[in-house]
Amino acid sequence: MSESATTSLREQKRWETSQRITLCAQRLTDEHGLDGFTMDDLAGAAEVSRRTLFNYFPSKLDAVLGEHPEIPPAVLATFHTGGPHGDLVEDLAELARAVLAVKQPDRGQVELVRRLMSTNPRLLVAAHERFEGITEEFTELVLEREGAGFDRARARLLLRLLLALFDTALVELLQEGETRSLDELFEVQLATTRQLFTS
Repeated sequence: MSESATTSLREQKRWETSQRITLCAQRLTDEHGLDGFTMDDLAGAAEVSRRTLFNYFPSKLDAVLGEHPEIPPAVLATFHTGGPHGDLVEDLAELARAVLAVKQPDRGQVELVRRLMSTNPRLLVAAHERFEGITEEFTELVLEREGAGFDRARARLLLRLLLALFDTALVELLQEGETRSLDELFEVQLATTRQLFTS
């Protein structure tokens, strides 16, 4: 087996463990509340050692929120050089597609997370802080690509609009009878928004 294949398998295993811990943390929070279980309880539920758990997440809050998927370096490099389409909005959407290719939540997961957010104010605050961090991270990516002449406020607005489309796609995913995947719903929201702003 090649070194790259071994690395890929290792990364996949790490991601699967991270996802298992997060799902266990979310279920424990749903059943007992955020203060109703310990990190030891979480380690036992996820079938990992306490040391392994802390290697992944420093706190219960972090475990419940989970890791956000890493965008492949090659995809980021293509974005940085102005690709793959040469259109900033479409290329940012390509980054979103890369994230969804790694983590495609189902309806049950989305319902669970939204329920937890509505009943745990600390989680909502932590999620908002993470949202702001992701916005800043991607703002820097846009500014690196577009150059110093691109207004920071404009970049932030664009990213907030795209994240709003993503959130709308999540809401649609929860609708009764909806059979489309999250990435399909995101594409619909993006296309509809383009039509609204160009009509």
